[in-house]
This record gives sequence, structure tokens and C-alpha cells, in this order.
Amino acid sequence: MREFVDTAIGFPTALFSFSLVVVAAYWTLVLLGGLGHFHAGTDGHTGAGAGVGGHGHGGGFHGHGGFHGHGVVDAHAGAHGHGGGHDPSGGHGDGHGSGGPLGAIGLGGVPATITLSLLIALAWFASLAGSVLAGGGTPAPPLAGAVLAVALAAAWLGTRVAIVPLRRVFREEPAASLRDFVGRTCVIRTGRVGVDFGQAEVTADDGSSAIVQVRRHALDAAAGGAPAGAPPGAGGPALTAGSTALIFDFDPDGQFFWVMPYEQAP
Repeated sequence: MREFVDTAIGFPTALFSFSLVVVAAYWTLVLLGGLGHFHAGTDGHTGAGAGVGGHGHGGGFHGHGGFHGHGVVDAHAGAHGHGGGHDPSGGHGDGHGSGGPLGAIGLGGVPATITLSLLIALAWFASLAGSVLAGGGTPAPPLAGAVLAVALAAAWLGTRVAIVPLRRVFREEPAASLRDFVGRTCVIRTGRVGVDFGQAEVTADDGSSAIVQVRRHALDAAAGGAPAGAPPGAGGPALTAGSTALIFDFDPDGQFFWVMPYEQAP
């Protein structure tokens, strides 16, 4: 036991010992926090309210389900949904993907917290094993430097191999475009739809729904009138809550959709 402690606090193992303690504490807190979140109930995080301003959290690293209404609901921001997943630290841009420092050394594609944890754990184990083989404790300076170099190389190689299957798990799907909704039907959720106001619920291919901003052209409301570029028969009855409308165009400047009444054939 004494030899183990001396080696763990000796160079070069000591460089990774403290970091390993931090990593262990971090994942312990993540585990306890996840258990606490699970036992607290999931009434506000089921995805049933996705698209109405709520978050639809999935399993694992709380992947967002489908379209959950960021911005399109009433902020006109156009950021309407997220595919893929987040790591426990909440970072999409912390080494997730091929960019960043980790991506530059071939370790991108998964959350940075996972990559760094693997790197530190493998480097600590390799340096500990190397120091023990070198006689335990702190090896002589030239030998200690060699142990450090070998430990870093082994940690990099081991981490790179370990994250290969994880990349498939954390691969981010491209976010759906707002223009993908054009041509779909929607259900009006406001009392009226005009040239300056209106919201509707539209359903995506995966079954998730989103509340989007919709507008009706002034000519469309007139008898027989229709906006330029609209399909034939755009004029029709008023659009009120619960009525079905057809999305036929998207305004990128205002971040809203042009709609018209839609009646399904019997």
C-alpha cells in the first residue's frame, strides 16, 4: 500500500492523480444528480409538450426530442428544434463534433467531458504501471520522462479506440429546416389568423409537433382573392382555432409561414 501511494503521488503519476480525483467527483455528482432528477418525476420533461415551448427530454444525456418550439413560438427566432444529444455539462460546442482542440488531435465526435475523462483515466493508469515497472515511486528523471511520454501516447491511442463506437451514439442529426414545413397542413391554435398575427401547430414526420407563427394574406381573406404565388383556390373561410390550414410559403425575414384554408376531400 505504501508503494502504491508513493507511486501515485510521485512524478509523473501525480500529474494525473489530482485530475482523476476531479473526474471521479464530477461523474459521482452527475450520477447523483441524474438519480435525483429521475426520482423527482418527469411530469415536465416527457416530450408530450414538445413544440409548445417545453423541452422534450429523452434518455441518456438528455437528448432533445424532435421540435420543441425554441424561438418560433413567439420570439420569431427561427431556432425551432435540436436533434442529437447534449452531454451532462450541457455543451454542444465543447469538443462535440470534429472541431475544437480535441477534434484537432482526432478525439472529436463525443462530448469533451467523456473524452477528457477517458484521457485522464488511461494516462493515470499507464503512468502508474510504467512507474511501477521502473521501480516504483518517482523514477529517475530520464526514465520518468519516458514513462510520461509513453503514458500520454497510450492514453491518446486508448481514448481514440474507445470513442469510435461512442461517436455513433452522440452523432448529431442535422436540424430540420423551417422550409420543411412548407406543403404540410397545420391546425390553427389562435382565435384568428391575419396579416400580423397567428399561431398554428404543425406535425413533423417523426410525430413531434411545433407551434409556429403563421400569417394569412389580406387578399386571401377576401372572397375569391389569393396572394401572388399561392395555389389555386386560396380564398376561402376564416381561419379560427381548431381549423385546418395549408402551409404554402415561408417568409425568411419575418420567420413565419403563409397559410390558407384547407379542406380535406371526403
